[in-house]
Amino acid sequence: MADRPPHRFAAIIVAAGQGLRAGQAVPKQFAMWRGKPVVRHSAEALVAAGADPVVIAIPEGADEAANAALAGLPGIRLITGGATRQSSVRLALEALKCAAPLFVLIHDAARPRLPQSVIERLLEALATLPGAIPVLAVVDSLAVADGDLMGAPARREDLRRVQTPQAFRYPDILAAHCAWSGASEAGDDAQVARAAGLEVALVEGDEALHKLTFASDFGAAGPAIRIGTGYDVHRLAAGEELWLCGVRIDHDKGLVGHSDADVAIHALVDAILGAIGAGDIGSHFPPSDPKWKGASSDRFLTHAVSLAVKAGYRIGNVDLTVICEAPKIGPHRESMRLRLAELLGTGIDAVSVKATTTEQLGFTGRGEGIAAQAAVTLLCD
Repeated sequence: MADRPPHRFAAIIVAAGQGLRAGQAVPKQFAMWRGKPVVRHSAEALVAAGADPVVIAIPEGADEAANAALAGLPGIRLITGGATRQSSVRLALEALKCAAPLFVLIHDAARPRLPQSVIERLLEALATLPGAIPVLAVVDSLAVADGDLMGAPARREDLRRVQTPQAFRYPDILAAHCAWSGASEAGDDAQVARAAGLEVALVEGDEALHKLTFASDFGAAGPAIRIGTGYDVHRLAAGEELWLCGVRIDHDKGLVGHSDADVAIHALVDAILGAIGAGDIGSHFPPSDPKWKGASSDRFLTHAVSLAVKAGYRIGNVDLTVICEAPKIGPHRESMRLRLAELLGTGIDAVSVKATTTEQLGFTGRGEGIAAQAAVTLLCD
């Protein structure tokens, strides 16, 4: 989108509300989320997409907070919003008269994750229709409520979940807002457009455009990405089973340990626990506890993943290196990746399994044991 001519489209961010349900010390649009004020996330995305100017409607008296939240971003203009969302949008549209953009995107500050792909789809739709909105299909069954009882069913095939930004040809949406004569507030700008007789296209939305509404939406206080590393060693001995990455391998020796001694999974568990600051494998599954005698290391890994999920994270990718002279890892690599992907709850493309030797140096070089090291990234949900 960098090749779009200047001023081809502008943007409005509605950030004039108080956001009381979010339970933050400041209006939610200025609260910190994933290391930045909420409003800054979508402002950066719109500026990066080429929006100029970006008009942001803020509460009366919030200039200091807004300037601090948006410091350094080019093309930002602040206006004081109105008593309602609709009045804030109209004021912002009127503030764009001098810029006279071809198109305008109207976005809610409470949706901080704004994929560039959604912006592209919206602007493309404006080539044929005066308005476009991002939507998602409804996947749950629906019913009309009759008080506290279930009423008539609703056809989910006919319904869509509506998101922002909503995109319009600027002159059309300005005229639509000026002509609005509804007895009550419109639910969104698309309803204003429809009331003015404008056709509005539906384009594919994105689950990333989740609206921050409640205090729980701010629950993941940590950064968007966490990184952890792990390292483990186990001794090889005759008469033991050899488990690596959750896969049993035929070999003349196996690894010795209190559990099944899967050195690769143990390193990976430590990497995940380390990423969320939750100690190490020994603190969760102490070798002194007899209930872990001979236990499958699969259990350790699924436990670590569950702790990451509770902390608000999911697996981004893992990179695992097995260090040994024997057995050869190559013939088992794909089955190892598949098993780890199952345990991690991710796609196989997010799992890397590599092997190396120490050129016959040290305990691994002498075939006395196997070592493994792991790196993991966790992404905030």
